[in-house]
Amino acid sequence: MKNRPGRWLAPTIVALALASPNSALAVTPGGVDPHPHTPPAPATTPIEGACTTEVSGIPSTTATCAPVKKARLVGGEAIAPVGAPAAVQAAIAAANQIRTKPYIWGGGHGRWADAGYDCSGAVSFALHGAKLLSTPLDSGSLESWGSTGPGRWITVYANSGHTYAVIAGLRWDTAGNTHGTGPRWFKQIAAGVPGRYTVRHPMGY
Repeated sequence: MKNRPGRWLAPTIVALALASPNSALAVTPGGVDPHPHTPPAPATTPIEGACTTEVSGIPSTTATCAPVKKARLVGGEAIAPVGAPAAVQAAIAAANQIRTKPYIWGGGHGRWADAGYDCSGAVSFALHGAKLLSTPLDSGSLESWGSTGPGRWITVYANSGHTYAVIAGLRWDTAGNTHGTGPRWFKQIAAGVPGRYTVRHPMGY
């Protein structure tokens, strides 16, 4: 985030530009700061568990991810790392509940407990288990969900045709190959379906 130089008029005009690719320019009504002084810079202390430095809910593009403990994969089931936040543990536990379900297009969108799940239904189920999502979203909607950029614990990758998540270092995906396998955990971070993805994360994780 950068403070753009003010021009000394009467009163002082201060414009604050937030350098986030998904954020709009913040301007006070009429473009004039009602205070005759330059406001102090907002605190940029990283939120616990967050990958990016978030200021007023808008991630900075210059922050870097802190290391995170990785989940273990045992017999196809993910084991949450000791000390992981409760929401992360809940997301992993929810995903484990459906990890043997088949791939069904549209599965997980009409109801949470379904016979099978598609990619966005499976990701939505895990996020819902963590109380980070109240209703299922399709992959296109997940492109604008949460905050921009990767998270320290949970990252969602989405485009118009596919979505998957990385939770505590494991990939939660329905596409182990080009035919789709249903919701499963994978050690490989790269998606089973190649392509360009929008990267999002829940604030604080």
